[in-house]
Amino acid sequence: MQLSTQDDDTLWRTVMARDHAADGRFFYSVKTTGVYCRPSCAARLARRENVRFHATCEDAERAGFRPCKRCKPDQPSLAEEHRVKVIAACRLIESADVSPHLGELAAGVGLSRYHFHRIFKSVTGVTPKAYMDTRRINKVQTQLKQSDSVTGAIYDAGYNSSGRFYANSNGILGMTPTDYRDGGKNNLIRFALGECFLGSFLVASTDKGVCAILLGDDPDALLRELQDRFPKAELAGGDSGFENLVALVLGFIEQPASGLDLPLDIRGTAFQQRVWQALREIPAGKTVSYSDIAERLGAPNAVRAVAGACAANNIGVAIPCHRVVRKNGDLSGYYWGIARKRKLLQREADA
Repeated sequence: MQLSTQDDDTLWRTVMARDHAADGRFFYSVKTTGVYCRPSCAARLARRENVRFHATCEDAERAGFRPCKRCKPDQPSLAEEHRVKVIAACRLIESADVSPHLGELAAGVGLSRYHFHRIFKSVTGVTPKAYMDTRRINKVQTQLKQSDSVTGAIYDAGYNSSGRFYANSNGILGMTPTDYRDGGKNNLIRFALGECFLGSFLVASTDKGVCAILLGDDPDALLRELQDRFPKAELAGGDSGFENLVALVLGFIEQPASGLDLPLDIRGTAFQQRVWQALREIPAGKTVSYSDIAERLGAPNAVRAVAGACAANNIGVAIPCHRVVRKNGDLSGYYWGIARKRKLLQREADA
């Protein structure tokens, strides 16, 4: 397998940057030394005219090059070893009835407590405790939908104290455990539909703040999406005060540079909320890459997790996941469609 020559300039810039994120995507060989390396190899940089690029180790070796003894490109990278250990730790967490202690997890994958904590956060973007808390939240959400007993569901999810869970239930579930089990019963969600330059939009709000800004082509489909999220909640059309809120949202969608100073009812995992907060700090008219966000969060290897958090965002435009692009500047997936992402970015650039 050969890499296209039109990619050579990009690949060479990656080598000059010693980009660890590119390890495994390609390799480069040096004619004067007869070795091939990872893009991140710390050895002295070769002259450009002596460098060739290869898609795999096998390609480089068939071309007559031997693996570098410094970066060992024919062996799993340190980053890959870390990912394997973190995946193993995640499996231990998922299979345990009670959340394991940090020391148990570290010993289970053959690392010290300090080293395990550091690489876990680097790979996933969150601490082991935050990851375990999120798993328990997901489990209690599932148990509440299946169990006749709220208390039983809380204990089955691994919580040792129902009182402690109840004390934090509004922050975890957005409502009491009983109301969550009943599909949002007894919770009032006001909503309104409108039209903007992106098509149809729906704004929904709880008493805590805006919980959804959905975009689409079909108003009925947007309403069904809201109903699916809270099947037993009381959905009500907005009163005159709510219509004022919708007008503010519409004005913001049409002119994002104006800003939106409204409370948001944001629900997600600890890592998702960190990503969403980072997105809200991107100025209108600017874009960043998924890897940029991961770097800002101190988790450079969590690029895919950042992309997943962007895809899980339910509050369009106000949490501006449309301002995140690929590292080369190309537009990537957008929950509400690439065409809308392009229009939003163009509108912001022209403001």
